[in-house]
Amino acid sequence: MTDTPTLNHWINGGEATGSSTRTSPVFNPATGRVAKNVRLASTADVDVAVAAASAAYPLWRDTSQAKRQSVMYNFRELLNARKGELADILTAEHGKVTSDALGEIARGIEVVEFALGMPHLSKGDFSENVSTGVDVYTLRQPLGVVGIISPFNFPAMVPLWFFPIAIAAGNTVVLKPSEKDPSASNWMAALMAEAGLPAGVLNVVHGDKESVDALLGHPDVQSISFVGSTPIARYIYETASRNGKRVQALGGAKNHMLVLPDADLDLTADAAVNAGFGSAGERCMAISVVLAVEPIADELIAKITERMSGLKVGDGMRGCDMGPLITEAHRDKVAGYIDIAAKDGATVVVDGRGVEVDGEASGFWLGPTLFDNVSTDSAVYQDEIFGPVLSVIRVASYEEGLHIINTGRYGNGTAIFTNDGGAGRRFQNEVQVGMVGINVPIPVPVAYHSFGGWKESAFGDAKAYGPSGIAFFTREKAVTSRWLDPSHGGINLGFPLNH
Repeated sequence: MTDTPTLNHWINGGEATGSSTRTSPVFNPATGRVAKNVRLASTADVDVAVAAASAAYPLWRDTSQAKRQSVMYNFRELLNARKGELADILTAEHGKVTSDALGEIARGIEVVEFALGMPHLSKGDFSENVSTGVDVYTLRQPLGVVGIISPFNFPAMVPLWFFPIAIAAGNTVVLKPSEKDPSASNWMAALMAEAGLPAGVLNVVHGDKESVDALLGHPDVQSISFVGSTPIARYIYETASRNGKRVQALGGAKNHMLVLPDADLDLTADAAVNAGFGSAGERCMAISVVLAVEPIADELIAKITERMSGLKVGDGMRGCDMGPLITEAHRDKVAGYIDIAAKDGATVVVDGRGVEVDGEASGFWLGPTLFDNVSTDSAVYQDEIFGPVLSVIRVASYEEGLHIINTGRYGNGTAIFTNDGGAGRRFQNEVQVGMVGINVPIPVPVAYHSFGGWKESAFGDAKAYGPSGIAFFTREKAVTSRWLDPSHGGINLGFPLNH
């Protein structure tokens, strides 16, 4: 029997064991077995990573835009050519099926490609002769060392939302990925090194709350970027802000799909199944609530149920439609909502417990689950379940559905399904949510727009990637300049004089 391997940190251009002896198991969710252990950084280990980033910063900051873009372009080419390797890592540690893993990487590559435009995107402005002989212009300059704390559900895409823009802008990075599926970050850091990134510009420290708190409190870390649950996002925002840092803190969600009676119900049912059960529902943009405006609920539920019956659940390496959940504890927590739904008076249309799977029985399985007649008072509605659970709430009108969305705690994503252009336009104006889809169930903006929600789905006003990402990872400096003409005297520069 071979020893279980241990994943190390990546600091100053190579693997580093650090001083801490603590580790955490990394499971293959499809088998339920430990695949490796990951080191958990101490505060001292974080200090070492920040010191490496600090030492690398002056040279990287002053590296030409052309050279930085060359490195980023090389990274894009390598990542595109070897995305299959990364997809296998995601499937092995997160459990998502290969098609979901490749989709995640594709969305990350979009941000890398956006970052390739940094020389244009970070240009300042110039105003000539604002006063006699006086010019004013602005520069966008990097912050310094930036910290990134990423979640388990998108171990490649979420880091790619942040570090390509940060690095292209001239910053250096300390990335703390989830300890549940940490290998993707090391793989990408090694690929950046292969692309020509100097040592110390991108560092990866693995860990838990100790390493998070060390980043939040470190005086040399200028900003924090975070994606995760709402309670932790609030903690990150409050703690990092109190310590004088810029913060991007994106939290949880309870995303609704409002279905009007004129909607194409086949299109809607397809969208509900894909958005509700893709990546096992473990994504902050998943649709978890369908608001069905009567009288279409029965027909829509029948169509959704029919499609659910055709989903193949199993090992992501086996061509399945949906994989396992990330951990046994999380699977059990999500499954517990089935009993809560029944107790609270909902109808359990499809129970995902005991689903037949194409995989080992020891995997962390829960099949797609569908509830009808869910009450807004139930924990099934109130909580972010973060699993393959779809709830239907029957409403009498557009106005009732809109009221439910707008009075909810979260405001991350939402969608309306209708063939009425006026209804779609009214919805986009009236709904109090940061990202809106019209006949699009998961309205994640493309890389040249920005990602972020409202209410308890985001803290502060800094969104991810796009123009907001450029603004976040740079700071503006205004220069007021006056140069005396040589005719005023002083050193003779050889300019001709008119007498």
